Amino acid sequence: MNKNTVLAWATWIMIFVGLGMIALGAFKYDEVAGYGFAAVGIGFFANAWVFNALKGRV
Repeated sequence: MNKNTVLAWATWIMIFVGLGMIALGAFKYDEVAGYGFAAVGIGFFANAWVFNALKGRV
């Protein structure tokens, strides 16, 4: 497994975790904590985007 494969797996894992966090914020928590979960999920998407951009460059 080379560097690009590791970054690809990390990207997919972070996308799934981000979707899970957004789903928790949308469906489980109705109060202010839901906004926090959604914000963290969007942060996971941002990190996944960076990992995807690094493929082939590292």
